[in-house]
Amino acid sequence: MKRVQVPPLTGEQLADLEELYQKTTTPRYRTRAQMVLLSAEKQLKAEEIAEITRESRITVLRWLKRYLAKGVEGLKDTTRPGRSTTVTEEYRAKLKEVVRRRPRSLGLDYSMWTLRRLADYLAEETGLRVSHETVRRELAKEGNVFSQPQHTISSPDTEYKVKKGD
Repeated sequence: MKRVQVPPLTGEQLADLEELYQKTTTPRYRTRAQMVLLSAEKQLKAEEIAEITRESRITVLRWLKRYLAKGVEGLKDTTRPGRSTTVTEEYRAKLKEVVRRRPRSLGLDYSMWTLRRLADYLAEETGLRVSHETVRRELAKEGNVFSQPQHTISSPDTEYKVKKGD
């Protein structure tokens, strides 16, 4: 098998890789830039780079080949399959605002939110219809967790607990 090796870098290539390595907020990009720098500057083999970066040899080879084919842009993530999100930032802001208020204060006939009620209310307000599961996920991202309301039954009778069997 032919050895994959990045040739010595030009000044511009080195500057681009250094910028990606130093200024990125994505750790994956930093690791990928490090792989290329180790290959080009230190002339290390894929196995040696894999040991340093704690990645597999195959992963190192993949990123070196992508760099050789596409340059620095090849080290960035490509679009992934799957449906893109339908929830907008405006929707998230409205959800955050609404969930903190009581439904009656908004002129609604009920006193507690459920996920379905939130989804229905926000569909009317924003024009964006999403499932109650999507509402739950968006709330969870903010640290809000919905649970079933716990109803307690009480009585003014002083012997209620005895009669109930507690």
